[in-house]
Amino acid sequence: MDPQDQVNVLLVDDQPGKLLSHEVMLEELGENLIKTSSAKEALEVLLKTEVAVILIDVCMPELDGFELAAMIRDHPRFQRTAIIFISAIHISEADSLRGYDAGAVDYVPVPVVPEVLRAKVRVFCELYRKTKLLERLNTELESRVAERTAAAEGAATRLLESERGRSLALAAGNMGSWEYNFDDDSWTIDEGQYRIFGLEPDSRQPTDEYVRSLFRDEDWERMLQAMRSATREQRSFQSEVRLVRGSGEARWCLVTAAITFGENDRPQRVSGVTIDITERKENEERQSLLAREVDHRARNALAVVQAIVRMSRAPTMESYTQRVEGRIRALSLSHDLLSQSRWQGADIARLIREEVAPYQNDGASRVHLDGPSIILPPDSAQTIALAVHELATNAAKYGALSDESGRLDIQWKLQDGMIELLWRERGGPVTSKPTRRGFGTKIIDSSINARSGGDAKFEWLTEGLRCTLLWQHANRNGHVAPRAKIAMNGSGDKTGPRILVVEDEPLVGMLTKELLHKMGYSVMGPVNNLEDAVKAGGEADLELAVLDVNLAGETVFPVARVLSARQIPFVFLTGYEKRVIEEEFRSYPVLQKPIDADQLEIALRSAPSARKIMFIEVPRPLSGKSATTFWGSARYFFSALSSVVRFPTVFPQALCRLC
Repeated sequence: MDPQDQVNVLLVDDQPGKLLSHEVMLEELGENLIKTSSAKEALEVLLKTEVAVILIDVCMPELDGFELAAMIRDHPRFQRTAIIFISAIHISEADSLRGYDAGAVDYVPVPVVPEVLRAKVRVFCELYRKTKLLERLNTELESRVAERTAAAEGAATRLLESERGRSLALAAGNMGSWEYNFDDDSWTIDEGQYRIFGLEPDSRQPTDEYVRSLFRDEDWERMLQAMRSATREQRSFQSEVRLVRGSGEARWCLVTAAITFGENDRPQRVSGVTIDITERKENEERQSLLAREVDHRARNALAVVQAIVRMSRAPTMESYTQRVEGRIRALSLSHDLLSQSRWQGADIARLIREEVAPYQNDGASRVHLDGPSIILPPDSAQTIALAVHELATNAAKYGALSDESGRLDIQWKLQDGMIELLWRERGGPVTSKPTRRGFGTKIIDSSINARSGGDAKFEWLTEGLRCTLLWQHANRNGHVAPRAKIAMNGSGDKTGPRILVVEDEPLVGMLTKELLHKMGYSVMGPVNNLEDAVKAGGEADLELAVLDVNLAGETVFPVARVLSARQIPFVFLTGYEKRVIEEEFRSYPVLQKPIDADQLEIALRSAPSARKIMFIEVPRPLSGKSATTFWGSARYFFSALSSVVRFPTVFPQALCRLC
C-alpha cells in the first residue's frame, strides 16, 4: 500500500507477546501499526497522531480497557474513533454493556481468529479513509460552488470527472455513494449504490419513498435521529443498517454520511458512503454457530465418556481402570479416523484392523479379516468401534485369543443397504452362555438394536462365540429397514411413574435408563428417532417427559407440542445452550449434558403433578474445518481422561471436574 494511503492503527496491550501476535495478524493490511504497552503511552500517541482504529486489551494494570476507552471518548477529537476490545476472559452481558457505554464498537474474543480480526479492522480503516475523503470532497465542493461564478464550466467539468472517478473506486470496493437534497426531496446515487440497492445502473434515480422502503423501521429512525442531532461542528455520523432489496435479499451495510448546512444552520444536503458488510456479518455468524456446535459436541462427548465410566464394572480398581481406558481408546480411535477424513466417515476395514492389532503379536494368522472397504458414517463409526472392542476384549480374556491355539475370523459385507459383520471364534477354551449380561454385551445390544433395522445375535457354541451384527448403512433401490416395535406401556421392569427415553446415542441412553431405574421409574425406550418419538409422545401411557433440542439433525419441538397438547410436563436435556429452545417452550426446565443425576431427579420430582417424562437427544454432524478443530481437542481430552482414571485416590474428584 502507498504510504500516503496508510492510516494509523493503535494497538494497546501490556503484554509484548500479544502485541507481536496482533501485529503479525494485521501486517498484511498494509496499514501503519502503532504499538503501546500502557494506557499512558496510548494517550500520548493519540494527542500527537490521527488514528483510524484502536485495539485495546480489556485487562491491563493501572487503567483497564474500559477506563481507557472512556477517557478517549471524553476528548472531542476522538468521539468518532473506532474502538475494538480484545478480551481473553469471559465477557458477561453486563461487561458488554459497559464496554459499549464506554464507546466500543466491537469485541474480539481470545483466541483471536486472524481472518475475523483483519476483516473488522479493514472495514473501519476503509470507513475512516472514506469519511476523510467525503469530508475533503464536501469541502472542495463548497469551495467550488463559492467560486462557480469565476469558472462555472471548468469547475463543473472537473467536479463531474472527480465524481466519476470516486464512483468507480467505490463500486470496485463493494461500496457506493449517495446524496440526498433537502430542498427538492431527491436522491442521487452512483453505480456502486445501485448495486447495493439491487438496481440496474441505468435505472432512474430512486424516489424518497423507494429508498425508505428498503430500510427496516428501526434502522431508518436511527438514521433520521442522527441527522437531526448533527451540527456544523459535528456534522458526520455512521450507522449499521439492514437493507431488503426488491428481490427479498437482505444485506447488511455500514453507512457513513456528512451534512452540508446552508444559511441559518439549515441542512441543505446529506452526502454519504455505504459499505456492504454482509460477508463480514455472515462470517461472524458462522463463527458463533461453530462455537455453539463445538460446545454441544464437547458436552455430548463428555456424556458418552460419563456413561462408560459410570456403567463399567470390575472386581478391582486395576481391572476397572483397564476396562475404562480400553473403551476410551476405542472411542478415540474412531474419532481419529473421522477427523482424518474431515468428519466424512471412517473405513470399517481400517477400524477393525486397528482394534484387533494388539492381538496379532505372534503373526497375522491368528486373526483373519475378510471384507470390502466400507465408509461408515460418523454416527456408525463410534458404535462399531465400541462393539468390536468389546468382542476383542472378551476374546482375549475368555475366548479364542486367550490361548495360543485359538483363531478368530471376522467377515463383513454390504448388501441391499445393510452391513453384516460375522465374528467367529474357534480353537480356544470351551465357551458357554454367561449367566448374566455384562456391560460389553449391553453396549453391543443397545448400539446395534437401537439402529433402524439393526440386530445383534450371540451364539455361545462349544468351539467358540459366534456373533452376527446387522445394521442399516444406506437406503438403496428403495429398501428401508423396518424399525423395531415400541411397547407403549413402559418397560415392565418397574412399577413407578412411566418415563419415555428418546436418545440416539446408545451409551447415553443406557446411562439415562439406569439412572431412572435407580430413581424408581418405569422406563420406556430409549427411542432413537423423531417419528417414533412423536408417536410415543402422542399415544404411550406416560407420566413425564424430558426433551433435548434435536434428534439426528431433526428438531424435537413437534414432540414437545404433542406432549403440551396432552398436558404432559417435560424437561429438556441437551448439549446446547438454553437459547436454542423455541420461544413457546422457554418456561420448561433445561438440563445440560453430561447428566447430573441429582439435578435430573430434582427436575423430575419438581415437575408439575401431571403424568409423563421423556429424554430426546440431538447431535448434528460436524464437517470440514470445524470437525478437524474439535476432534484435535477431543483426542487430547480422551488422553487426559485415561490419565485421570489411573489414579484411584483422586478419581471421584477428577471425574466430577470432567463431567
